Amino acid sequence: MLPLSLLNAAQNKPMLVELKNGETFNGHLINCDNFMNITLREVYQTSAEGDRFWKLKECYIRGSTIKYLRVPDTLLDAVKEEQNRAREAGRSARGAHVSGAGARGRGMPTRGGRGMVRGAPARGGRGRGRGA
Repeated sequence: MLPLSLLNAAQNKPMLVELKNGETFNGHLINCDNFMNITLREVYQTSAEGDRFWKLKECYIRGSTIKYLRVPDTLLDAVKEEQNRAREAGRSARGAHVSGAGARGRGMPTRGGRGMVRGAPARGGRGRGRGA
């Protein structure tokens, strides 16, 4: 499971974020980007020692400072199911696409066949190309 797909699915859901320095943030995920920078709303921040607390309306956390994220287990299950459904849909779509015709029928010569360059005959001699 890709972390960014999980974060995108976790928008507006509660999560816990622990930073590398030991501080923790509990809040609702509002936004995330490709660098894993996240914005939380209705946040409770706890100091690394666990003895001080702050309530913040909103905070922005740089992705490179994050040690780990904790999201509800129900969200993990839902994302896994969605990825499995997408994988199965991809497999069935690919299976319907495959045909035994190969390159034939798409305007391309078969292997070993003599193709024709626009305006020139396939073999030597005079053809109906330009100037003929």
